[in-house]
Amino acid sequence: MPSASASATTLPRIVLYHQTIHDPDGKFISVLPLITQPGVSVTHLIVAAIHINEDPDGLTLNDHPPSDPRYASLWAELRIAQASGISVIGMLGGAAKGSYTRLDQDQTTFDLYYAPVYDLIRARGLNGFDLDIEEEMSLGGVIRLIDRLRADFGPDFIITLAPVAAALLDSRRNLSGFDYEALEVMRGKQIAWYNAQFYCGWGDASNPVMYEMCVARGWVPEKVVVGVVTTPENGHGYVPLELLGLNLAALRRRFPTFGGVMGWEYFNGLPGGKGRPWEWAQRMTKVLRTVEADGQPEPESTPKMHSTNEVDPDSDGGKQAQVPEQFEYWSDDSYEDN
Repeated sequence: MPSASASATTLPRIVLYHQTIHDPDGKFISVLPLITQPGVSVTHLIVAAIHINEDPDGLTLNDHPPSDPRYASLWAELRIAQASGISVIGMLGGAAKGSYTRLDQDQTTFDLYYAPVYDLIRARGLNGFDLDIEEEMSLGGVIRLIDRLRADFGPDFIITLAPVAAALLDSRRNLSGFDYEALEVMRGKQIAWYNAQFYCGWGDASNPVMYEMCVARGWVPEKVVVGVVTTPENGHGYVPLELLGLNLAALRRRFPTFGGVMGWEYFNGLPGGKGRPWEWAQRMTKVLRTVEADGQPEPESTPKMHSTNEVDPDSDGGKQAQVPEQFEYWSDDSYEDN
């Protein structure tokens, strides 16, 4: 198990999810340009989406077992990314339901379904795990999972969560079932940061206001990463890069330990699209890795691992956000079905 690289503590983070691994014609989508192209400084790559299925031994990465030969190039490139200083994280869950329902059972059932997750992390040398919980799960259930990951993989293992941004402001407006403020109070020391989804009606990245509200609520800036869709093709709420850049730069100026930006997802990000998907990361690097007027780089900060915010539920009322549509990525079988 390689330890997390220095990028685990680099702020602001530049995080990219990588779910669509092959295009509709079956061509492998390489992440090596994130290393070889100039002006790219990605800190974390999150491989998605890992699913726990009814068969405890039937763990899948999207539609196939992680050991399937079609993923051989993926795992090889991710090792290169790690050697280049990028932390590689596995994402569990997402829009497809069932993974967390199976883990949120009695201890025997939990152990049964957790075992292949443990094996995958060990086999692929992942630096961390991202819990994208978009189904009902109990607070006790997510705490048990976090505790087990920490016990099994040690203090350097990166544990993140991916709530919708609204869940950081109101426990009733989330997809996970539990209160994120309560989780932060109880296990904040074990959670590196939150990849908050500021899109699909659950957040707004077109201006800094919602992020500022999260900080005013008590969330420390280094633990909240602004999650955006990298193209309108990936979901509602896309913010044009020029406007997004202005807002991220404003947040970085206001909060010296600003947590960074997350993009969903890599393969078709603008402005380069499918032909040059790394250009989204280039743009984010230019915004978040600028040099101050005196010619000296701004100092990097080490994120605090917890905050001291209290549970403070809002009063009843308010409009419910619309549940986002399931994102239809190009699966590895899509080209075979057409």
